[in-house]
Amino acid sequence: MNLPTALIAEDEALLAENLRQELARLWPELQIVAQAAHGQAAVDAALAHRPQVCFLDIRMPGMSGLEAAAAMAEDWPEGTPFPKLVFVTAYDQYALQAFEHAAVDYVLKPVQPERLAQTVDRLKASLAPQPDALQAAVQQLRGLLGNGGPVAAAAAAPAAPLRLLQVAVGNQILMVPVEQVLYFEAADKYVRVVVEGETREHLVRVSLRELLPQLDQQRFWQIHRSLVVRSDAIERAVRDEAGKLTLHLRGSKDRLGVSRMYAHLFKGL
Repeated sequence: MNLPTALIAEDEALLAENLRQELARLWPELQIVAQAAHGQAAVDAALAHRPQVCFLDIRMPGMSGLEAAAAMAEDWPEGTPFPKLVFVTAYDQYALQAFEHAAVDYVLKPVQPERLAQTVDRLKASLAPQPDALQAAVQQLRGLLGNGGPVAAAAAAPAAPLRLLQVAVGNQILMVPVEQVLYFEAADKYVRVVVEGETREHLVRVSLRELLPQLDQQRFWQIHRSLVVRSDAIERAVRDEAGKLTLHLRGSKDRLGVSRMYAHLFKGL
């Protein structure tokens, strides 16, 4: 008999251990296949172990629990059951309303045994593989991230979007108009800035997460957790036999892949 499996992502070791112990008491058959102390570790462990349930702390170093869940959904292999998501959060009225609206399960921390028991009962009743589980999770996460849920992927858009990028090149600082940027690509602690013209590019010392709120959200579209493209530079979106979208840009040979989290942006009229 295959035993149910779970991952716990929590950066506070005592809280992670408390959750593990409570789960062992309430659901002895559940196997904790991995524990992670930050968002990227949670993504890596989930993709490696493919647990049936993920308990994700909302506030973790680097990626939040929501961002980690979105990253899992982007890279999850087709045809493999997507895990049930349970978010662990400190009390926040707006966060709880967002979770309830999206029909995503959550528990408050410190974890209350009675509330966790309800979650365990729901999980036990819903662990049978569901063919549309991945798409359902993607839609839930889009709503939570896109509507400024418990922890929005980006801060609210500024009153005046960024117009010039100041790029350090040697002993110079170049002023690069944002309207000339084809796309931004995350590169560790930097962002690669690809500018229209003869394949010009720059590196700026800022994360994509920090840069995104400064951009005009109507003009610059996030199409992957590591890519933001200028919408009016897109010539066409091509869908392959597997349904994956690739963008062709005007005046560039670069091809940009669209993750399933953002595929809904491209719909023919």
